[in-house]
Amino acid sequence: MIAGQTAKRLPAYALFAALLACAGLPIYIHAPKFYVDEYGVSLTALGAVLFGLRLLDVVQDPLLGRLSEKLRDQRGIAVGIGCAVIALAMVGLFAVPPLTSPVLWFGIMLTLVFSAYSFLTICFYAQGVAKADKMTGQGHLRLARWRETGALLGVCVASVTPVALGMVMDVPFAGFAVGFAVLAVASALAMRDEWVSVDVPESTGFGTVLRDALARRLLFIALLNAAPVAVSSTLFLFYVESALGALGAEGPLLLLFFLSAAGAAPVWGALAEHYGAQRVLLSAMILAIFAFGGALFLGAGDVWLFAVVCVASGAAMGADLTLLPALFATRMSQIAPSAAEGFGLWSFVSKFTLALAAATLLPVLEMVGYVSGGATPPPEEAVDLLRLLYAGVPCVLKLAAIFLLWRTKLEGPAT
Repeated sequence: MIAGQTAKRLPAYALFAALLACAGLPIYIHAPKFYVDEYGVSLTALGAVLFGLRLLDVVQDPLLGRLSEKLRDQRGIAVGIGCAVIALAMVGLFAVPPLTSPVLWFGIMLTLVFSAYSFLTICFYAQGVAKADKMTGQGHLRLARWRETGALLGVCVASVTPVALGMVMDVPFAGFAVGFAVLAVASALAMRDEWVSVDVPESTGFGTVLRDALARRLLFIALLNAAPVAVSSTLFLFYVESALGALGAEGPLLLLFFLSAAGAAPVWGALAEHYGAQRVLLSAMILAIFAFGGALFLGAGDVWLFAVVCVASGAAMGADLTLLPALFATRMSQIAPSAAEGFGLWSFVSKFTLALAAATLLPVLEMVGYVSGGATPPPEEAVDLLRLLYAGVPCVLKLAAIFLLWRTKLEGPAT
């Protein structure tokens, strides 16, 4: 009866995952271009700010994992405060004109957004591990299907909403920020009964996670596997604008990409329950290589062909975001059941790849003369480099992740 009641609450996890997803990947898609076009901030400056924030995370995310553990008896209140901070910071980022220099304002607001995002993510995934352990059957995969499908739907909405609102209002990003704040309130209310400290085991510390060979291997695979998504997400809007010459098509293409991911996520989860998560994840990663490889050869006007790439790469990402966290959560349940510190490290890995992509790729493009949104098209060599970075680099990174996952034995005792 308890397991059945536990399963009935899974939609709340999907809604909260949608909130977190809105504050993750879409920020890297929209925020840099918004500040370039709206306030004239350079790509190099934005990349430096994003990378600097990740250096902060080197210290911050593990500490937030400890804070989550310390507040385990007041986690509901702490999560409520975190939701308030992330909502207000998102409004500040997109709806409030900078009260200081745009670069500094960008850095301050993103620091608040990402700090709250990290804390909420750590609490959310740690509670998910405890919940999945109480469910019958393959609880981690079942919870992952709900959680990651909700996250992908959240990404869909957050990625497309500013573009869609731009068709009906003059301040689309302000509308997005207000909508995000409403979602934060709804998510906090939906999850208010889930933050039960008695369900969460005592912490065993970071050492337990880092000493385990399989946990370290999964974190490194996550780093390699998330990097292609980070690269393509950072450059997506620029690729559509300059490589395809399809300014205005960003919204439908983003929606197609993320809807494909959301639709594929439960399918990958069901396949993993029957054929094994490792085998299914490897298949999806191979699909991603074919998809990104196809984007290397596209040029101006190839919008429909790129739509096919979006479907295939989106479907592959559905497996990445569903199965790999489920594998890590399963390992955490075996070696560090509280999971707070483990997902502090996981959160850092996920965000580090996005920031590293922005910090390296955006300045490189600017160095070769690439300009976004200008009256004069960028030079052809800059567009060629953009195409190579967007499609070629992810293929190389995926190959490395495939090799490492293929050589990983997922079953075994804690080490």
